[in-house]
Amino acid sequence: MRSVLRLATVVVLALHVACGGGSSNVTRPPDQQSPNIVFILTDDQALTDLAYMPQVKALLVDQGMTFQNHYVTLSLCCPSRVTGLRGQFAHNTDIFDNSAPDGGFAAVYALGLEQSTVATWLSAAGYRTAMLGKYLNGYPDTAPSKTYIPPGWTEWVSPNDGNPYKEYNYTLNVNGTSVSYGETEADYLTDVLSTKAVDFINRSIDQHPGQPFFLYLASYAPHAPATPAPRHANLFPGAQAPRTASFNEADVSDKPPWVQAQPLLTATQIADIDDLYRKRLQSLQAVDEMVKAIVDTLQAKGQLANTYIFFASDNGFHQGQHRLDSGKMTAFEEDLRVPLVVRGPGIVAGSSATAMTANVDYASTFAEIAGATAPSFVDGRSLVPVLAGQAPADWRQALLLEHKTVKNPDENLLARNGTLEPSDPFEKGAGGSRPDIAPFSGLRTVDGKTYVEYEDGSFELYDNDTDPAQLTNVYSSTPPDRKLQLSRWLGTLKGASGTTLRQAERSP
Repeated sequence: MRSVLRLATVVVLALHVACGGGSSNVTRPPDQQSPNIVFILTDDQALTDLAYMPQVKALLVDQGMTFQNHYVTLSLCCPSRVTGLRGQFAHNTDIFDNSAPDGGFAAVYALGLEQSTVATWLSAAGYRTAMLGKYLNGYPDTAPSKTYIPPGWTEWVSPNDGNPYKEYNYTLNVNGTSVSYGETEADYLTDVLSTKAVDFINRSIDQHPGQPFFLYLASYAPHAPATPAPRHANLFPGAQAPRTASFNEADVSDKPPWVQAQPLLTATQIADIDDLYRKRLQSLQAVDEMVKAIVDTLQAKGQLANTYIFFASDNGFHQGQHRLDSGKMTAFEEDLRVPLVVRGPGIVAGSSATAMTANVDYASTFAEIAGATAPSFVDGRSLVPVLAGQAPADWRQALLLEHKTVKNPDENLLARNGTLEPSDPFEKGAGGSRPDIAPFSGLRTVDGKTYVEYEDGSFELYDNDTDPAQLTNVYSSTPPDRKLQLSRWLGTLKGASGTTLRQAERSP
């Protein structure tokens, strides 16, 4: 009977939600607790990496819904995470980078963006909220203290010193107290976060019965240097990064100038790409085990059927495509497409969704599930109707893509604060300096097109349905009226927000 009520709740949620970012006050059956929400976010996980996570497949993919067309709007950690927390595109948060002045925790703090996030909305709706793991790049630099905790979080466990990217020798801010960890096997960060996540779930259920919780669990894996747990260090011998059709692309004469400037990858670079690829897969195994630990705990506590579990990545990752060394930040599919799998009440096991969705939709979705009220500034859409198998007919037809010039990292700041993100090989470049990607904005459309306008006057247009490797830039051969239509559509979206933006997504 309770499973029927839960399914009914999902359908009621779907029928109440407008495609916009605001949430309605949903009335649930009187005997049903509001659903718990667990959001597991990996760092730089490529879509293809999901195939190497057997627990995620068995416990989430096979028991939930896989989103086939899920994207990030800007492929970089901090901007993506802020978009997820507030449901806004980067041009509305003004966060485009991992460090100041264009981004990072320092910019987020200075702008006061933390005053209204999914954490504050769900807290106001009666949820216990916990942030465990990676927050925003550079945290807590410029905050009042090393143990600063942003608004809205009931519990807080996040690195505030050391080098958490290496998984050892870091310090955690544990609810206002700094706790140092060393380099023993028990100090491996992903495992520490897993243990603390299980503890939070157990205490929430035992000590706060009837009160729902929201757990935001963010690993540093598989970000470089992608340190695996010792038990996984010898897995996947001989594994190579996928040799897609665009791997070390022979002819890039149709690409924008910054790609044309890239030489063919050397044998040494390719060997390094493969080495990092294996380490990335190895480091994800502890995350895979973490997923199982969370599912097992919820099952043991009788709350699995009343909990939504979201599994996603903050951005994609290219490794050798179009001659590019390992990294992100581009408008190519490898960087934009990310995994999203959701298990929860009323979701059909083994189902899939084809609607175009993005990280800008997380905040609206969590608010809708919780019956919380999201502010009018939200740009994203609630995924609740998609989870119920009822994507509206007027769902978005195009997704805005954004990127600003990213400056070389301040090495002094990196040395002072290990919570700033270390550079990827792509960012360093073959000559030791980051490739000069011209600022761009673009569209990813439901009919399979990627359209990009660069500020240097170059353009890209790919038909991903016929050319999934994006080998042929068809911009020059595209009819002028179609170019004008795409350009005007992009122009409308990149200056819009809230309801106006969602309306503009629906048609050119």
